[in-house]
Amino acid sequence: MRPLIAAEVHKLRSTRLWWWLLLASMALTALYVTLLIGFSDDPDTLTAPLDTAAGQQTLFAVASGGANTLVAVVAAIGITGEFRHRTATATFLTTPQRRKVVAAKLATYATVGAGYAVVCLLVVAAIAWPWLSAKDIDLTLLGNGLPGTYAGVVADVTIFAVVGVGLGALLRNQVATVVGLLVYRFVAEPMLTAVPAISDWTAYLPGSASAALTQVSLSTQNYLDPWLGGLVLAAYGLLFAVVGTRVSMRRDIT
Repeated sequence: MRPLIAAEVHKLRSTRLWWWLLLASMALTALYVTLLIGFSDDPDTLTAPLDTAAGQQTLFAVASGGANTLVAVVAAIGITGEFRHRTATATFLTTPQRRKVVAAKLATYATVGAGYAVVCLLVVAAIAWPWLSAKDIDLTLLGNGLPGTYAGVVADVTIFAVVGVGLGALLRNQVATVVGLLVYRFVAEPMLTAVPAISDWTAYLPGSASAALTQVSLSTQNYLDPWLGGLVLAAYGLLFAVVGTRVSMRRDIT
């Protein structure tokens, strides 16, 4: 298994895509933090005050929003690229047990996801700490339940990486997979969660489960408890990983 994971790491490092999408994740995170702090004094803001535990948890939870979808894209491209560039045949001939190849990709990109999460959390801290200090708001990085948010962010981005690999193995078409991920995350699910009449079941969608796990608090949205959000999101990750692996094992390579 180690040689397969090493091979996946080499494939990943041979392109600059992971680096550009990491920079994009950091930029998105910085934008979200800036907007959240910049509008925190607006009476119409949707988040809790930043001098409260809920407000600071929401602040650090934006690291997840900056990274999870782009990590899923990186992971999806990591497996769909095998079919787009016609390297899948050589890969699966070298390792006839396809489940091991998919498992190596799952392990590799899950680790990449955890790395993205940590970097984006550091971006939040680098921006928020001096800014909140200037506003006379005490930010204790190990207080106010923030360690739970950190863990939630890492788990969340890691699971999204697993979803990306599973979805890529399932669809195989790179453009369809990437476009589908982006449209769902940035268009379809936000539209669904904006409809109050169906809020009871939209809380179980991946994005809402992600927000619950990372302890986001919004005045316009009710989320599951963090532990339940984590279980729901983990179920999505497991579902896509299992289905994607089984389909890739049974489907003809070409």
